[in-house]
Amino acid sequence: MARGGPGWTCRPLYLLHPQASNRRDGWSPGATRLGRVPVEPTNPHAPQSLIALQKRAIAVLAGLPADALELGDLFRAAGHELSLVGGPVRDAFLGRLSADLDFTTNATPDQTEAILSRWGDAHWDIGREFGTIGARRFASRRGSGQDVVVEVTTYRTDAYDPTSRKPEVVFGESLEGDLSRRDFTVNSMAVRVPELTFVDPFDGLADLARGVLRTPVDPRQSFDDDPLRMMRGARFAAQLGFTLDPAAQAATLDMAERITIVSAERVRDELSKLLLAAQPRLGLRVLVETGLADHVLPELPALRLEIDEHHRHKDVYEHSLTVLDKAIALETGPDGPVPGPDLVLRLAALLHDIGKPRTKRHEEGGGVSFHHHEMVGAKLVAKRLRELRFDKATVQAVARLTELHLRFHGYGDGEWTDSAVRRYVTDAGPLLERLHRLTRSDSTTRNARKAARLSAAYDDLELRIARLQEQEELDAVRPDLDGTQIMEILGLRPGREVGAAYRYLLELRMERGPLGPETAREELLAWWARTTSTQTSSS
Repeated sequence: MARGGPGWTCRPLYLLHPQASNRRDGWSPGATRLGRVPVEPTNPHAPQSLIALQKRAIAVLAGLPADALELGDLFRAAGHELSLVGGPVRDAFLGRLSADLDFTTNATPDQTEAILSRWGDAHWDIGREFGTIGARRFASRRGSGQDVVVEVTTYRTDAYDPTSRKPEVVFGESLEGDLSRRDFTVNSMAVRVPELTFVDPFDGLADLARGVLRTPVDPRQSFDDDPLRMMRGARFAAQLGFTLDPAAQAATLDMAERITIVSAERVRDELSKLLLAAQPRLGLRVLVETGLADHVLPELPALRLEIDEHHRHKDVYEHSLTVLDKAIALETGPDGPVPGPDLVLRLAALLHDIGKPRTKRHEEGGGVSFHHHEMVGAKLVAKRLRELRFDKATVQAVARLTELHLRFHGYGDGEWTDSAVRRYVTDAGPLLERLHRLTRSDSTTRNARKAARLSAAYDDLELRIARLQEQEELDAVRPDLDGTQIMEILGLRPGREVGAAYRYLLELRMERGPLGPETAREELLAWWARTTSTQTSSS
């Protein structure tokens, strides 16, 4: 029987206050009415999981800014519908007020813009061709609180041409039709404003209570219309801890290759949201197990074929997920050195070993080695992230961390000189705090004694770094003479010789620590004499 069709009835949905009476059927005449939802006639009782969601929603939706309800009045006065939709409604039932206020309407973009221009202190065109207009009402109008920012999108339906990477947008005519194009039923719920009528034609509230990701229409049709919805399933698994229902799982497995029609930028954005979620491991498992990762991040499933050299894990893939979990646990609060969630650290933790399949060697005696996998991996990381259209800074940072993630190994086996510590800090540069966390996370041995030894060794390294930083301002290691001073001492004009002299003094600074300007001048003159003498004899 189709939800919301013949044979279904609508009755008031009451969202209970904590003080509401404990009637067996969950309904109370003293409760606050939010709206109406289709209810199967043969289901006389509201499940307790739904009641719990309803209690949270009433508290959150009661906190909606009056400005948002006023916007609903303006649309209604102009003869249009307006509904809060998608994530904000879902989040209300999960007990949290979304920072985004996304609305949908039957008004055209031009009509929406006209209304928003009267309601807001500023408005802008987010994507008129997609039907979306944004607006902001400043908090100063109310004298307190935060600005209210809204996005309003015209009802629409999206479809992909098999040969195109961009969706074809067609504006729709009804709220229910707009909800049917949403990715999953938990995002296919709406609240009409200003009357606060709850609309749930696809039983998304029940799926929300069960923690299930189900498509509002046949999943094959949904994923064919917009293949990115398959990646959103993985992202919501990471964000919400939900699981794909069997039909969506099977459809994703069969249609994974369809993701290749989606632009790299859209794939990148979904992957980033997944990695920044509370439980990225869950989403990454969906990507790998459904075959999506074979097309968007093929280096990740390839790690399942590799046994690590210490035989600590059944495969390097599981090791990488464990490193990611540990790195996330080491992120700091907003005032710390690596505020979480940190995309660079998480990407590096996930991808730091992707060079292993390319460098695998079987050694005599049955061992396995992956010599120089950090160097090969850095190149592979940069190539993959560029293909996914990550920005240059992110690409360079993740590749550099991948290259450096083994640098610490061997520290506990022999005393590093101060020069080696300086090089470690200088090579890491602004990535040092992330490198600390990546290196610590990469120790996943189950041998408690070995784990303690590695942790103590890294504690010692960090103490030495802190001591040298305090003594020498190691974060900004520079030669004792700058370029202007070098040119003045050697009588040179800007050119290659000045750069070579600068690098020589930097090497001395790394090896011996601060020299002071007089010693540096003597060393510079001696180096210059040797250099010019060599050049003269060779000519």
